Amino acid sequence: MIGIVNMSGWMTQAEASAALGVRRQTLYAYVSRERIKVCADPAQPRRSLYSAEDIATLLRRRDRGRTRDGIAASTMSWGEPIIATQVSAILRGRLYYRGKDAVVLARCATLEEAARLLWAADALPHFESGSAPIVHPLPRARAYAMLGIAAAEGLPAHGLSPALMWQESASLVGRLAAAFADLPPGEAPLHIRLAHAWGCDAQAGLLRRALVLLADQELTSSAFAARVTASTGASLGSAALSGLCTLSGPLHGDATVRVQALLDDVRRSGAEAGVRRWLDAGLPLPGFGHQLYPEGDPRAADLLGAFPPSATVLGLVEAGTRLTGLHPTVDVALAALAEHCCLPDGSAFALFAIGRSVGWMAHSIEQLTTGTLLRPRARYVGPQIVEA
Repeated sequence: MIGIVNMSGWMTQAEASAALGVRRQTLYAYVSRERIKVCADPAQPRRSLYSAEDIATLLRRRDRGRTRDGIAASTMSWGEPIIATQVSAILRGRLYYRGKDAVVLARCATLEEAARLLWAADALPHFESGSAPIVHPLPRARAYAMLGIAAAEGLPAHGLSPALMWQESASLVGRLAAAFADLPPGEAPLHIRLAHAWGCDAQAGLLRRALVLLADQELTSSAFAARVTASTGASLGSAALSGLCTLSGPLHGDATVRVQALLDDVRRSGAEAGVRRWLDAGLPLPGFGHQLYPEGDPRAADLLGAFPPSATVLGLVEAGTRLTGLHPTVDVALAALAEHCCLPDGSAFALFAIGRSVGWMAHSIEQLTTGTLLRPRARYVGPQIVEA
C-alpha cells in the first residue's frame, strides 16, 4: 500500500483500483457513496485523484473482515466509531469542534469561547479558581487531589439540568488550572491569568492558542474514560478525574515528558545522533506520527508556525521527519512552546490537561443527556469453562 501512495496523499484512478483490487466502476461506486474523497488533479484538471487515506481505511476494514467479532475487536484500537457525538470530529486530517475547524477557531477564540461551543452552553463560562489550592510541591499531585475531592464531594450528575452541568464544569476547569498554577483572581480569560502566573504575559496569546487547540480530539482514551464515568451518573468531578488519570499515561498526554527527554538528547548530541539513538534502540520516536493525521497533525503545524521554535526543535523536526517519514504531533509543539515561553517544568502537560478538561466536560455532558450506561461486553478467550 505504501509503495503506491502519492506523496501528496492522493492516488490516480489506476493506482486506487489496483490498491483495492476493484474495477473502475466499483471505485466510482465508493465515491458516490462518499466512502472515498475525490478531487481534480492540479496538473491535469480533467483527471481525478482519490484519497489514499480513505482507501487505506477501506483496506483495513476489509482485512479485519466484517464478522461480529472482527468489528467488535477493531473498535478499541483506532477502529470503527463506537459512540455517536456532536462534540468533535476528525475528518480527512482536520479537527472540528461542532463543525468548526479547530485550527481556524484557535486563531482568535479563547478557551472560554471554545467551551461554550463544545458544551453547547447558552452563556460564556468563567473559569473561577475557587478557594486556595491544595498545598503540595507537585502541581500534578495538587490536580489529582483537587479532582479527587471534587469527585467525592460532588453531587451525582444524573438528572442535573444543563445549566447546573455548565456551572459545575466551569468550576472544575478553573480549579484544575489553579492546581497547576497560582492563578491571580479576577475576571480575565484563563490564558491571561495563566500567563501571569507563569511569568510570560507577553506570550499569553500563544497559551490561548494552545489551550483551544487542545480542548478536544474526538473520542480519545481520556474522553472515553470520562464518558464511561459520566454514564454511571457519577459526579462531573469523578468524570474529570477519570479523564486526568487516563491522560497521564505516556501513550497519551504524558507523551510530552518523553518528547522533552528526546529534546534533551538532541540538545546534547545533535539532532541526527539523538534521533538515531532512539530509533536504533527500537523505540518509537516520541512526538512523531499520528494515525488520525497521516499527512501531519494540523494542531502541531499551526502552533509551531505561531512562534519561532528554537534551533533544537527545528533540528529535531527535520531529522525526525527525514528519518522516519512521520510528522511532528502536538506533543512536540507543546514542548517547543514551553521552551519558547520559559514555562516551568511540567507546564506542557498542565496545558494539555487544562485545555482537554473542557473536552472531558463536553463529552460527559453529552453522555449524561443520553441517559444511557456505557457497558460493553468482553469476548472470553481464557481456559475452557467447566460447567457445574
